[in-house]
Amino acid sequence: MKQKITLLPGDGIGPEVTRAVVRILDAAGADFEWEEFAVGADAFEKTGEYVSKDVYRSIEENRVGLKGPVTTPIGGGFASINVMLRKKYELYANFRPIKNLPGIPTRYPGVDLIIVRENTEGEYVGIEHEVVPGVVESIKIITEKGSTRVSKFAFEVARRMGRKKIHAIHKANIMKMSDGLFLKCARNVSKGFPEITYGEHIIDNTCMQLVMNPYQYDVLLMENLYGDIVSDLCAAFVGGLGLVPGANIGDQCAIFEAVHGSAPDIAGQDKANPTALLLSAVLMLQHLGMQEMADKVQNAVERVYRKKKNKLTRDVGGTAGTTEFADAVIESLSEVTASHPTPVPAAPATTV
Repeated sequence: MKQKITLLPGDGIGPEVTRAVVRILDAAGADFEWEEFAVGADAFEKTGEYVSKDVYRSIEENRVGLKGPVTTPIGGGFASINVMLRKKYELYANFRPIKNLPGIPTRYPGVDLIIVRENTEGEYVGIEHEVVPGVVESIKIITEKGSTRVSKFAFEVARRMGRKKIHAIHKANIMKMSDGLFLKCARNVSKGFPEITYGEHIIDNTCMQLVMNPYQYDVLLMENLYGDIVSDLCAAFVGGLGLVPGANIGDQCAIFEAVHGSAPDIAGQDKANPTALLLSAVLMLQHLGMQEMADKVQNAVERVYRKKKNKLTRDVGGTAGTTEFADAVIESLSEVTASHPTPVPAAPATTV
């Protein structure tokens, strides 16, 4: 049977970059059956629901999804589709490798970081209310269960990847109970991984240390809001959000997504860079146990960045559009072998 994948193209540039990635995966020999659905404002116009029951059914049956960017209204409108899906399916571990692509000049060459972010708790539980007019309270939730399972995920990934250090990032000097519980859980888990050096840094100091010397870090384990901010900061080390993949992993399901915005200002113009979603698809292939194919796609992408500068999109110094870039990657698939080292997969607690 073909592997079924739930496909959520999103909006803005989402459909364009998604089409490019599907073309590349098909050319690489990934014989997937794609179940495609709209989500967000576009879906609401058609069905009256931001996420339809068919989307939920598909994710529950397939257990693997690939998602393009979806616009989230600021200060009103519907809730974040990303957060909704993460909470519903307990996709508690956000896995984001931060690694330079060849040929992209940055201030920090050779960066190789892993960010593991708790994905379902913290301020993102969305519990807010107005206490009195002019006073709003937002509640941060930290649990022993949530902190322990994401810590285990981080240490297991570190062991599998041969990483040597994990730093738990916190603000326990101020939030002594909530962040204190997070640290307690991380410390307890660290005892089962004696080969991995465990450390703790305060979040504000971490941001300064990252900008001064990102090479001192290996794996960063952090709560939801800290991880959201720091993962974007670290993406700047390698060229921005358009070049980094993202995975949301739970015990039963996994959704792989581009972490950048929907860029409505260039939607429909064949200008968008599909690299982030394509590298997220590489993580998806690894998750599905398709390592050789993942290597092949990764190598093809790197070959385009290394040797075909004119086939890159404008945001990274090229002159090509979305379609031409995808064509170049497809051409490169036949020019590479699957022997080049690639990122270790964002392995879930339960492999599909």
